[in-house]
Amino acid sequence: MCGFAGVWVTDKTDAAGLATVATRMALAIAHRGPDDSGAWADGPVGIALGHRRLSIVDLSTAGHQPMHSASQRYVIAFNGEIYNHLKLRFDLEAEGWSDPWRGQSDTETLLAGCEAWGLEETLKRSVGMFAIALWDTQTSTLHLARDRFGEKPLYYGWAGAGAKSALVFGSELKALRAYPGFTNPVSREALALYMRFTYVPAPHSIYRDVYKLEPGCMLTLSSALADQPLAAPANALRPPVTYAGLTLRRWWALADVVQSGAQNQFANEVEAVDALERTLKEAVRVQSLADVPLGAFLSGGVDSSTIVALMQQQASQPVKTFTVGFEEAGFDESPHARAVAEHLGTEHAELFVSAAEAQAVIPQLPQMYDEPFADSSQIPTHLVCKAARQQVTVALSGDAGDELFGGYNRYFWGPRIWNRLAWLPYPARHAFGKVITTVPVGAWDRLGSMLGAVRTGEKLHKLGRAINGVRNLDDLYRNLVSEWQDPASVVKDGGSPRCAADVAIHVPPNHSDVERMMYRDSTTYLPDDILCKVDRAAMATSLETRVPFLDHRVAELAWQLPLHMKIRGNEGKWALRQVLYKYVPRELIERPKAGFGIPVGQWLRGPLRDWAESLLNEQRLQTESYFYPAPIRAKWAEHLSGQRDHTASLWAVLMFQAWLEGVD
Repeated sequence: MCGFAGVWVTDKTDAAGLATVATRMALAIAHRGPDDSGAWADGPVGIALGHRRLSIVDLSTAGHQPMHSASQRYVIAFNGEIYNHLKLRFDLEAEGWSDPWRGQSDTETLLAGCEAWGLEETLKRSVGMFAIALWDTQTSTLHLARDRFGEKPLYYGWAGAGAKSALVFGSELKALRAYPGFTNPVSREALALYMRFTYVPAPHSIYRDVYKLEPGCMLTLSSALADQPLAAPANALRPPVTYAGLTLRRWWALADVVQSGAQNQFANEVEAVDALERTLKEAVRVQSLADVPLGAFLSGGVDSSTIVALMQQQASQPVKTFTVGFEEAGFDESPHARAVAEHLGTEHAELFVSAAEAQAVIPQLPQMYDEPFADSSQIPTHLVCKAARQQVTVALSGDAGDELFGGYNRYFWGPRIWNRLAWLPYPARHAFGKVITTVPVGAWDRLGSMLGAVRTGEKLHKLGRAINGVRNLDDLYRNLVSEWQDPASVVKDGGSPRCAADVAIHVPPNHSDVERMMYRDSTTYLPDDILCKVDRAAMATSLETRVPFLDHRVAELAWQLPLHMKIRGNEGKWALRQVLYKYVPRELIERPKAGFGIPVGQWLRGPLRDWAESLLNEQRLQTESYFYPAPIRAKWAEHLSGQRDHTASLWAVLMFQAWLEGVD
């Protein structure tokens, strides 16, 4: 795991200090790679790459980057891991590759693949997570590429003006901000999208003229392509900026996997579960290879328990596992993780966090996440990463199990709710939603506790907001994944933004409502929230995280499972549970899904109240002029009174305000 940054200037006469600029940009993300650093520049062309290395595979200097290919044609800056790189070396040699290997790094393997097969074919043969900047000295062409699901981040955009303008790119926005002359303002459209989703969805970033390269995409920029039009990848939006010689295309698409899976569905449940176990076991095996200490996160839920069980089954010694526990009732899942760890025989470590310790992380969040990001589970995620980093350099996680195997509550409750409400006239549905949110959260929680449910009030309030104004199931889904459902009412000059989360995310035909939800979550919420959250939280501590569920072979198999092998009754992940129950007793796993949460809403009424009040001050909001103060102040008052729970909506505003304060 590493980080890189780069620049391609338009004024070639002032290229002497390019290596220094690239070094400075890379230094801004030194936390991603504390073990080594490097820079390379071609002054006459105006291109430079900077790199920070976290040594995982081949710890020697043979893995130093930026790295040249054997023929010197290509220069690469690479962030990620290619788990099958030794297999790729075997294939290269079988096909006639004869240049001697300088070391054992997967970066060198990638370069050899580019020379033998080309970049796109090399990516298609690779199993891994990555972001890549590849410079072709022969054609003066820059390629930027991102892995299939977006595990590793990659930003690109334009900074400066006139002769001093430049293409800048890198693993995090702070690297781009380190480019001299970066003055890009906040994008109001991106801010409006952020207020809806609580993250900035691709291809947008919080800055104008700066974008996220979408998962599975490749951007190519060459002066030789100046006469060609800007191309957009299928099922994604075109960046609203044109630049001579830029092409953007998709080298891998989940839509193709979904379509293929629909045509090759499993009919036999035993065969399906056996195939899933074999495929997952192989994914865990290859992702457990490292030249540094390795462990795993363990919450005691289905996803992480499955990954740890398969790790331990293939390990020669106890796997190191990590969990975080909290003082507050209803938020501490550490006993469940402990029980699973004891059954599997892992070397388990628990970090118990007080409210004060968790709150102490909040001032670090703007710097950690680079742009506004308001999934409050970012706090415990960072804390467990920090704890794990004390013992290991790599940790496997159970992320993506929900999206691939039908784990979110909205997958089985959403259609049922809609089927029961669809017959009601629109005004009646609207009124029903209002009634649900009128009952205080605490009252719902007390009722839920008598029925064995946790955090009932928060969930019902979200449901009540979601059914307001819905006319079909797609509306319901959109509301379920939205916080500020009318961003234009709160963001000044936010317009009516469009993004991949709004348009062009259409599942191939003949798929159910639930499968449409799963597809949309996999292409939006997963990369832009879940994977972003884990990457930044982990890399802030120089910890590499790996996600076995996102081995593309696992995803392909998941989409071959009929929906009834994922969701049965009110429970998701049926096939995955059958694999897990071969290793862990059912009774250690079965319980209501709670999520990885913390009581932020309670803290905002207590120890965080003064902090929040200063950021939500009406005069301050008016002066900064990003938000209309009235709706924010109204929600703040309702939240403080306990009448309603506006935690997520307010957290979105607070994280933007804290970010704005931190970057000013």
